Amino acid sequence: MTHRPTPAPSPVSPSDDAPGPKAPPHRAGKTINTLTPDPKIAHGWLHTARFLTTAPQLEHLPPLDVPEVAFVGRSNAGKSTCINTLTQQKRLAFASKTPGRTQSINLFSLGKQGVTDAVLADLPGYGYAAVPREAKLRWQRVMGNYLLTRENLRGVVLLIDPRLGLTELDEILLEVIRPRVEEGLKFLVLLTKSDKLNHAEAQKALSIARLQSGGGEARLFSALKKKGLDEVAQLLWTWTHEAGAIKPQPAPAIEDDEPPALD
Repeated sequence: MTHRPTPAPSPVSPSDDAPGPKAPPHRAGKTINTLTPDPKIAHGWLHTARFLTTAPQLEHLPPLDVPEVAFVGRSNAGKSTCINTLTQQKRLAFASKTPGRTQSINLFSLGKQGVTDAVLADLPGYGYAAVPREAKLRWQRVMGNYLLTRENLRGVVLLIDPRLGLTELDEILLEVIRPRVEEGLKFLVLLTKSDKLNHAEAQKALSIARLQSGGGEARLFSALKKKGLDEVAQLLWTWTHEAGAIKPQPAPAIEDDEPPALD
C-alpha cells in the first residue's frame, strides 16, 4: 500500500466557530454537502418571502428553475400559521375563515436584492368534512399531479397535528411522494401545535413520526412557543442551497400585492 504525504494545511482557513455556512467535508470518492447556516442567516433569508402568484390549476403555475418547497397538510393542521411564523410575517399566508375553502396553490419567492433563489408553495388543505366530495377529489388530483410532476420541487413539508397523528389522507400522500423521496426529494414531517403535549407525549409522537416518515425527517414545532423555528429554518435553507440546487434568477413579476382573500 502506497502512503502519500499529508498535504500541508492552507495558510488561511476559516474558523469552525465563524458564523455562516460550514464547508462540506470530503470523503473518499464522494463529497457530502452538510451546509448548515447560522440560524440568523436562515431566518433573515426566510424573512425576504413575498407573495409571487396564486394558481387555481397546475397549468397556471409559472415554470421556475429555482428550488421549490411545498407545505401540505390537512385543514386545521396549522399550515398558514407555520409559514407566517417562519417568515416573520403575520399575513403572508392567508388562512380561510372556513377550513378547506382554500383552493389555490400560492407561491412565495425568497431571496435578497431582487433575486429569487427559492420558492415556497402553500398547497390547499385537505380532508375537511364540509367541502363537497367533488372538490375534494379534484384537489386530490391536482395535489397528486403537482407532487409527482413539478420539476423544480426540492422538498415537501407535511404538517401533522400530533394529537391526531397520521390520518388516512396523510398516508395516501406519503404513498404518492414515496418514489420521489427515494429518488432524493427532501421530506419533513412537522408536528405542529406541539405545545399542546407534555414532554412524554411529544417524544412519543416524534418517535412515531420518524418511523412513518418513509425516509424523511420529523421535527416538533410550535408557533406559539417558538419551538423548532431555528431547526426548520436551517433545514429549509440547506435543502435549497445544496450544491446544484440553486439557479438564482431575477425575481418574477409579482401579479398582485397579496393573495386574494379566501373567506
